[in-house]
Amino acid sequence: MRIDVLSIFPELFEPIVANSMLGIARERGALEFYAHDLRDWTHDLHRTVDDAPYGGGPGMVMKVDILVPAIEDIAAMDSRLPHVVFTTPTGNVFNQDKAAEYAGRDRLLLVCGRYEGFDERAYALADECMSIGDYVLTGGELAALVIVDATTRLLPRVLGNADSAADESFSAGLLEYPQYTRPAEFRGQRVPDVLLSGNHAAIDAWRYEQSVQRTRDVRPDLLDLLE
Repeated sequence: MRIDVLSIFPELFEPIVANSMLGIARERGALEFYAHDLRDWTHDLHRTVDDAPYGGGPGMVMKVDILVPAIEDIAAMDSRLPHVVFTTPTGNVFNQDKAAEYAGRDRLLLVCGRYEGFDERAYALADECMSIGDYVLTGGELAALVIVDATTRLLPRVLGNADSAADESFSAGLLEYPQYTRPAEFRGQRVPDVLLSGNHAAIDAWRYEQSVQRTRDVRPDLLDLLE
């Protein structure tokens, strides 16, 4: 899979993408990652990517005459047509299902918002807009990194155990059950006996019950979606 990001701070990405599971994904050939500097498409001495909004108001707006040529040029860098995603607080909320959908694509192009957002005319090139939650960040780079991470770890050959992704929170609509490891007892707290029993059917039943209970306690809205 190829992922491109377009940002005014492309240097923010490499320290994250070079490490942990993202770094492993690149080493194994599962991920091709490229960060592009939006300022490379500017045509003035100050490399300006924003301007004051028509009609007045606070802040600055990202310029359509810079964004559109940049997106078009990046899209043309590979024969695979990218799915273009703008990161913006006005987008749909990113989730595990969307990560799985993206992992099934050949190529993504993530366009990182800044300032007061994009000139509305630039959205003509967006296949969709994504937010990572109901809050506002300084820029879309962190949101793009969340999308890259959540998507990449679902690619084939990335996780050491192929069952890991299928067994996590949100993958089945529930939060993940509690996990334990050695020692079996720590400061008076014991691992539940069922996990030490070797009875896999009983363990599976316990884990499901715990997932349902945790979801009911923490995210009851998820149970509503399952009904």
